[in-house]
Amino acid sequence: MTSARPQAQPAVGQTAPDFSLPSTSGTPMTLSSWRGRKNVLLAFFPLAFTSVCSREMCEFYEDIDQFAAAETEVFGISVDSSPTHREFQFKNGIRTEMLSDFKREVSRRYGVLDEENFFSHRSYFLIDKAGVLRWMHVEADDGQMREVRDILEQIRKLA
Repeated sequence: MTSARPQAQPAVGQTAPDFSLPSTSGTPMTLSSWRGRKNVLLAFFPLAFTSVCSREMCEFYEDIDQFAAAETEVFGISVDSSPTHREFQFKNGIRTEMLSDFKREVSRRYGVLDEENFFSHRSYFLIDKAGVLRWMHVEADDGQMREVRDILEQIRKLA
């Protein structure tokens, strides 16, 4: 059964909703702290340790140099706890930061929480250095994911 998608997503061209979430580094990450410094890609994923999520987060890490060259910081976000994210990173050899939306507040603010199953839909939000949402994509099927090259193409459009 497919659950209904939330309706209230931020609009492209508007300032991205700010938030602060615990990160795997042990310090909170506040979105607005990146303004004027780097672009930010928020990659919401359903749950750690699932096959598509593992492949997706590993691919982000494998291509992290391309994101860095494009002055873009990548954050995976799920409803998993920070300790779960750290174990997920360890088992998959991933060093990119992950953010825990354990209370589901940010997933709701971005309109991607599956209220029936209580996890985030796979989705991507690209925020420029000014803090403005420039591109977003929510997968119609959580078993699908964007190719890294497609996301990098969206980042190149920011230049």
